[in-house]
Amino acid sequence: MTQLSTKHLLGIKDITATDIQLIFETADQFIDVINRPIKKVPSLRDTTIVNLFFENSTRTRISFELAERRLSADIVNFSASASSVTKGETLLDTVNNILAMKVDMVVMRHPAPGAPHYLAQRIDANIVNAGDGTHEHPTQALLDAFSIRRKLGKVEGKKIAIFGDILHSRVALSNIYCLKKLGAEVTVCGPPTLIPKYIESLGVHVSYDIKETLNWCDVANVLRIQMERQDIKYIPSLREYTQYFGINRPLLDSLKKEIVIMHPGPINRGVEITSEVADSGHSIILDQVENGVAIRMAVLYLLSARR
Repeated sequence: MTQLSTKHLLGIKDITATDIQLIFETADQFIDVINRPIKKVPSLRDTTIVNLFFENSTRTRISFELAERRLSADIVNFSASASSVTKGETLLDTVNNILAMKVDMVVMRHPAPGAPHYLAQRIDANIVNAGDGTHEHPTQALLDAFSIRRKLGKVEGKKIAIFGDILHSRVALSNIYCLKKLGAEVTVCGPPTLIPKYIESLGVHVSYDIKETLNWCDVANVLRIQMERQDIKYIPSLREYTQYFGINRPLLDSLKKEIVIMHPGPINRGVEITSEVADSGHSIILDQVENGVAIRMAVLYLLSARR
């Protein structure tokens, strides 16, 4: 297969394992591109992409923008805080106005779950979901799984543990969908208040014991506590969370094997993970950042072929 099965990337739930493998194979080629002296290819030279961010973002927005520039696309950056949205303009009006400027693709982050799906049903451009509420963050899951594949050779059969605030994390949900489609075993680990009741129905194991889970897994993907999404207190304090679920060097050294450490960022150093661990030889956190650009290049390139 040389084409994605879908016109949009709205969530990992909506794509196939074959789509994921195609994205990975394309990203492999773009890794070579971004490591050579001239890092640009003319693949999207006549394509206009709008980055439509209704929610604050630094890493994801910069990663997409870099991917778009590497592909020679024309870029329009849109920030809701500096737009007519603050004056009461609707989402659809905003996008229709942008599309009237002949935009081909929309990369969108929005605080409301389902916002990219709403747009995809109403406008012609390709939509890439850069995170919608607590729902999905598909390109983060793709780059995480791609990073595991590059580090360990494959994802199938590997034991992946996701630690932390599963309840509020769109990264966790997209990762679960992606890893399960690729044949990995997945365990989530965290305080009972931060693990959703439905999670086992997705085919994952649940653990509340950090050391037991670290001994089980090949890869630990560590998530931060999303205090900004919590309307009530789910944990007594960050200090107590760190005591029971923080990953530090003595804990890693006590394991019977070496494991790979990942983190989607931003890292709350000293809370879910110490600097010693984040910057250690176990960590592939900086590889995730580099792989993120290649994955986003692959997604944009493959979706442009569906226009």
